[in-house]
Amino acid sequence: MSDSGQLQRLLDIEAIKQLKYRYFRFLDQKRLVDLQALLLPECTASYHDGAYRFDDRDGIMAFLRLSVGNDTLLTLHQGHHPEIEFIADDEALGYWYLQDVVINKEKLTRMEGNGFYEDRYRRVNGEWKFAHTGYRRTYDIRQPLGELIEFYDGFECGAYTIPEA
Repeated sequence: MSDSGQLQRLLDIEAIKQLKYRYFRFLDQKRLVDLQALLLPECTASYHDGAYRFDDRDGIMAFLRLSVGNDTLLTLHQGHHPEIEFIADDEALGYWYLQDVVINKEKLTRMEGNGFYEDRYRRVNGEWKFAHTGYRRTYDIRQPLGELIEFYDGFECGAYTIPEA
């Protein structure tokens, strides 16, 4: 591969990393309209070991609106140690270590878990998008929150707002 080809490959890897980072940030900030723009219309998903499967972007977004798009859940999603593999100039696979926390304010529970995301990306009109996303869990732990000494909710305090979908 030429020097310019190697440079382009590094730029593409960085663009894919930024895409995944935005996915997690938009998810946790409940910016689902912005998250939707990261997915191709034909994007598929398989979450939680395939328990939740979707054949297109509309199905994914309907699920996300119901599951995390309200003020009941506070979430933290982090992706670490990306491995990006190109299968063509405009298509790549990505493997990410997932760590997440979900706090349910109604049930006063906390779920913490990890797993591995397996994504497929496609460049369309010069921009990288998700063609598939999904994860398989290695574990999750669900437990009651117990007695709280202090609890801050940035959505309730106005630091973030849940955009209208």
